[in-house]
Amino acid sequence: MAVSNIRYGAGVTKEVGMDLQNMGAKNVCLMTDKNLSQLPPVQIVMDSLVKNGINFKVYDNVRVEPTDLSFMDAIEFAKNGAFDAYVAVGGGSVMDTCKAANLYASSPHSDFLDYVNAPVGKGMPVSVPLKPLIAVPTTSGTGSETTGVAIFDYKHLKVKTGIASRAIKPTLGLIDPLHTLHLPARVVANSGFDVLCHALESYTALPYHMRSPCPSNPILRPAYQGSNPISDIWAVHALRIVAKYLKRAIRNPDDLEARSNMHLASAFAGIGFGNAGVHLCHGMSYPISGLVKTYKAKDYNVDHSLVPHGLSVVLTSPAVFAFTAQMFPKRHLETAEILGADIHTARIQDAGPVLADTLRKFLFDLDVDDGLAAIGYSKDDIPALVKGTLPQERVTKLAPRPQSEEDLSALFEASMKLY
Repeated sequence: MAVSNIRYGAGVTKEVGMDLQNMGAKNVCLMTDKNLSQLPPVQIVMDSLVKNGINFKVYDNVRVEPTDLSFMDAIEFAKNGAFDAYVAVGGGSVMDTCKAANLYASSPHSDFLDYVNAPVGKGMPVSVPLKPLIAVPTTSGTGSETTGVAIFDYKHLKVKTGIASRAIKPTLGLIDPLHTLHLPARVVANSGFDVLCHALESYTALPYHMRSPCPSNPILRPAYQGSNPISDIWAVHALRIVAKYLKRAIRNPDDLEARSNMHLASAFAGIGFGNAGVHLCHGMSYPISGLVKTYKAKDYNVDHSLVPHGLSVVLTSPAVFAFTAQMFPKRHLETAEILGADIHTARIQDAGPVLADTLRKFLFDLDVDDGLAAIGYSKDDIPALVKGTLPQERVTKLAPRPQSEEDLSALFEASMKLY
């Protein structure tokens, strides 16, 4: 079980300067994005650094939904800065970019593809020591403050891939619910869908003891191990919070209780999936994001077409869990019940349809786009979407039920329309 240290509470961001001072940091890289650089979370961090006499440089060129090129730009900045610590203030895009910058600045002679997941990259284990990284999440979705994963769009193949290694996990996550009050409704919704799928996928993933062969050396053991007794606890607890608080957090921006709980749920689900892994919703989401044409999500202040990560993940969830349920039907029914389904009369063979219908109702109540067709895809795109899913073996092999190309085609087709 690998997890970052976490400090939670309203206002904990103010302590970041003292933390860096306690670490003996002399030259710090503060990473964020252009939008956030104008908002209170970044200002609070900078004030704390100044107050504690920490010398720092700001990099605010992080791209929302980063690419290999945007990663490389941040890596170049990190290499030139000779930093001895990093602070990431933002959502998953910022935290993941900062993890990559820390890794490649600490391993300056490595080729970019050395650490990228196979089969896209070489998937080499990380054996160099990294600098301390403090993550300050401002969204309630990725749980990236707890995980050793950094995801990006690989432009050459038009798919998302990433780097997965316990070595790139943040040293400390400062989880401050006050930051969530700045989030627009659709950002809260899409971030929350990521938490929902992290919890569902890690709880229904192939169990750790059914995976083989055992790695020949512990450094080769993947960060994603399959569902296991520890991650199960975090996943189920996160799911209960989502069921209770997500709708409230979206509908009322001043509901600090709901938004605080979703901020915690993001970290809880991160601990769960950061060790168990995710499977098909995530594997299929990467080409959905990567092949986006003209869709621009509401409430996102960006100048490029964008399917937010949480939306790209949740749109296939009804089809995916209808498909995987035959392997571990009790777990699928259990999660449907947590999300509000009455399962007293449900038969075990109904687990898939019951969970799929529960998810559809949940999404319908929250005005989610009606399937992949509503974000610009048609049946003609299915071969390209399948092709983009095939390299995602790091996650697709964690699905409890193996899937052929025909199965993936059918899942994309079933996700074209949800209601």
